Amino acid sequence: MLNRKGQSTLEYALIIAVIAAGLLLMQHYVKRGYSGRLKAASDDMGDQFDPSAYTANFSFNQSSQVNQTVKNRVSMTNHIANQISTKNGVENITAWTNTTNLYER
Repeated sequence: MLNRKGQSTLEYALIIAVIAAGLLLMQHYVKRGYSGRLKAASDDMGDQFDPSAYTANFSFNQSSQVNQTVKNRVSMTNHIANQISTKNGVENITAWTNTTNLYER
């Protein structure tokens, strides 16, 4: 009986070792497959934002009229006019403009 018990333990150990070796050998291919899918997904998104190529100069103006009163320790706020917000400025993204033709010789 002891020989059969030792034999089945050895068989289980060999099966586990073969599975572990197979997973270690497949690790390289799994990484390459995952990397390829990640690159394909990023290529499908198109051009990416480059913060070093972005310049902006904006000015923001906001104005509103508010009437606030306090009566019996209760504050009441009434907006007399709607809030007005304006944004003026220039925005440049230079990384997405192609200034040279790559196919010229």
